[in-house]
Amino acid sequence: MHLPLKTILIDDEPLAISRLRRLLGKHRDTFEVVGEALNGAEGLTLIEAQRPDVIFLDIEMPLLNGFEMLARLNAMPIVVFATAFDQYAIRAFEENSVDYLLKPIEAERLARTARKIRALVEHSTTDQPGMNPSATDNMIRLLAQMQPRKEIYSLSVKTGDKIRLVPLSDIAFFEAEDKYVFLATMDGQKFLTTYTLTTLAEKLPDTFVRVSRSVTVNRHKIAEVHRHFDGKFILSMTDKKGTRLTTGSTYGETIRQLLEL
Repeated sequence: MHLPLKTILIDDEPLAISRLRRLLGKHRDTFEVVGEALNGAEGLTLIEAQRPDVIFLDIEMPLLNGFEMLARLNAMPIVVFATAFDQYAIRAFEENSVDYLLKPIEAERLARTARKIRALVEHSTTDQPGMNPSATDNMIRLLAQMQPRKEIYSLSVKTGDKIRLVPLSDIAFFEAEDKYVFLATMDGQKFLTTYTLTTLAEKLPDTFVRVSRSVTVNRHKIAEVHRHFDGKFILSMTDKKGTRLTTGSTYGETIRQLLEL
């Protein structure tokens, strides 16, 4: 890794990106901005294409937030978070050697980040002084715990060149197929999502329950429950297609508690 470092800015606020780019202009010996993205999905694509050394990353973004995006990276660059957390949370960042910039970003604080990263690069014994994988996992867990859980009422899905908001009340279930997760609506449509079932479990209200390794259902859309073999159940849904879903054998107790069987 050589200076200046290939750098990508990822933030859903164009003004924030503009300000950060302008401030980074004073540190051209350290950072070379090679791209910008306005959400986590764009950021993921850009990172895979550009293979940057450093990313400046917002946390709260549409489509994929900062945590979700990092979890999908194959190789971890140096990460600098742009956060709106309070000062108590900031101490946790410092104790865990996670660098951050508190919005609105100040020139003096950015200069400190630049010095820290230059020192990391100059004293590295490898060509890729990115973040250690175990340290990265700890960092993501820490940030996820600090992140306030927001109540959501809809999920966004891409349909062609448009983004559609699907109310949670219109969703019958989610189903994973290979590496993809599809959202199934009450009227029988299916849409590809950018989420994993694990991420959805953290994001969705308890109306949605995971019933197998590949299926999460809206319990308000279950019409009938039939006992199956090996501790499994078959759920008949109230969607237009009358979909029948088989639960996992290890999820039997969850189903019994959920439906008071």
